Formats: sequence, C-alpha cells, structure tokens
Amino acid sequence: MGTLTQIDAHTHSLRHTPISPAILYFGTQVSLLSTVDEEGHPNLAPNSSVWWLGQSAMLGVAARSQTGRNILATGEVVINLPSVDHVDAVDRLALTTGRDPVSERKAAAGYRHVRDKFGLAGVRPMPAETVAPPRVAEFPVHLEGRVVTIHPMGGAATAAGASLLAVELGITRVHVVESLRQAGHANRIDPERWRPLIMNFQRFFGLGGEAMPSRLASIDEEWYRG
Repeated sequence: MGTLTQIDAHTHSLRHTPISPAILYFGTQVSLLSTVDEEGHPNLAPNSSVWWLGQSAMLGVAARSQTGRNILATGEVVINLPSVDHVDAVDRLALTTGRDPVSERKAAAGYRHVRDKFGLAGVRPMPAETVAPPRVAEFPVHLEGRVVTIHPMGGAATAAGASLLAVELGITRVHVVESLRQAGHANRIDPERWRPLIMNFQRFFGLGGEAMPSRLASIDEEWYRG
C-alpha cells in the first residue's frame, strides 16, 4: 500500500497541464544578424531564432523588419555569435529598429529607430570575405551566408505576403577566434571553451558545465561532412 502511495505521489508531481504560451523560446542561441540594404548601408539586429543542420542555418525573421527587407533584397547575412561576455552589446540593441518610420505596433512597445546600430552596440564593423554585410569585430564567431531559399510562414503564399520568414542559408565562411579552436584539430571548436549566449523566454542565460559524457561524441566530427 505504501508503495502505491509513493507511485501515486510521484505521478502527481509529473502531472502536465495544457497551457498556451505567447512565445516558445525554450532556450536558443543569441546572435546579431548583420545585413545591408540595396544602398549598402549596414543593419545589425538581435536574433534568437536560429538552428543548424550540416552546413546550413535556418533563421526566423520578421518579413517587415529591416533585417527581413535586407535579406529579401540582397540575399546575404552574417550571423555574429556573441559569448556570454558580450551580453551588454546585444542588450543595447533591444527595442531598436532599422525601419524608419517605426511601425505603430513597435512604437507602442517602446521601439525607436536607430540608423547606426554598430555605434549603439559599441562594436566595430569589419569586412566579411564572401558576402557584403560586415562582421562584428568583437564577437568570437562569424558565419557568413547566402540565402538558399525563403519559406513564407503562417500559410502565406509568397514572402511578400508573409509576416514571418524562415530563411535557409548556405554557410559560405566560418571565422572563430584562436582561443576557441580545439588543440590538435584544424577545424574544430572546443566545446569547453565556447560559452554561447542563450535567450530563454526573453531572458539571457549562459551554459552550465557539461552534464555528462555523450555517446554521440564517440563519432568523429568529420563523419558529418559526408
């Protein structure tokens, strides 16, 4: 009888409740996306809707944002990845937009137009090697990319008619600071040195220590090139 009571208590503690969150940011990598408009003026915008597969990245962007408009116009992006040490630079760009005028919806939420995003963030632009948008000199990782395809979200028939876009990028060049490279390997990141900045339900977090050794790590990374 005591055993059944313990089981019932444990089951109750794991009881799930249906909810309807307004956002589903359960913890994703933060980046600053650099793009340029058709006249070559750069824009820099925080983003935490990104995932990776092979040598591709998938970005989620608002179609009517300056970043979305620039991507549609030029098809080029640099994904600049900050470490937790650069959180202040990212946060300086919160509630700013490259769009002028600011939409009524964003203005009501406190957004303001900023033309020089690099200056506001306190970071320096540096040239990319394969695309036009600049890189963020102070950040430890840069991924240059070109658009492969753009998927309108929300059932829209075209990108022009969508509110949100899923943008598939082919990564054309990766730059990392020397301190992140894994000893003895020309093309690997040391996961014990890399400390990405994570957005978890609108709040910034870093990583803790390694939870446990992974069986997946027994596969050589080069296997994935195939």
